[in-house]
Amino acid sequence: MFRRFGFLLVAVVLAAAPAAAQDEKKVQLNIGGGFTEILGAAADHIGNGGNFTLGVIFNVSPTVGIQGEYGWTGIKKKQLSVNVYPTPSGGTAVPTDFFADGNMQYGDANVLFHPKTDSKAKPYGLAGIGVYYRPVNITTPGVGYTTICDPYWYVCYPTLVAVDQVVGSRSSTDFGMNFGGGVNYKLTDAASIYFEVRYHYIWGPELGPSVNPLTGAQTPATKANGQFLPITVGFRF
Repeated sequence: MFRRFGFLLVAVVLAAAPAAAQDEKKVQLNIGGGFTEILGAAADHIGNGGNFTLGVIFNVSPTVGIQGEYGWTGIKKKQLSVNVYPTPSGGTAVPTDFFADGNMQYGDANVLFHPKTDSKAKPYGLAGIGVYYRPVNITTPGVGYTTICDPYWYVCYPTLVAVDQVVGSRSSTDFGMNFGGGVNYKLTDAASIYFEVRYHYIWGPELGPSVNPLTGAQTPATKANGQFLPITVGFRF
């Protein structure tokens, strides 16, 4: 995937080179990819992954730009152990592996601030808001009954239910914000490479509280807020 992405960047640079004599563009496209780290409590429930972004930037002044962007982050599989019981009334609990993986997709609108400088390497900051869609797929090789309340899997059963009611696909669509910064390095008058670090915070739904009917263990109500830190390298032209 990353090798293909590198070839794409080279191709776009070569295509943009003839435009080197043009003035700085009022409208730019950006395409990038990299690594996304999961932060906060969610890191114990879903895994880190790779990211891809595609956007358009309108440079409304020499120092301010407006960006509309689509982003995708793949979430690697995470394994958790959950007690599964042989009958709805209990029995001997068997620790059973459950697996969760998914992705995050979002559309956001950002304001970019880039100070005017004569250097080819130009720092910038950005901030904005967006709508985030987070689906999660849950699987397990086990059979039996369990009680589980995991806000990051968007599932909460306060009573024993069949395992096949727990596994499946679930999702949440929520509002969020992001801010960060980076460095844009000018290759030609029409093309540049950028390195960017950004923090995303998502206000997720609340699940719980729940009480395990057999053990009496309590799980408090928890919000499935998301925190993501994508590190992206990309190209603007």
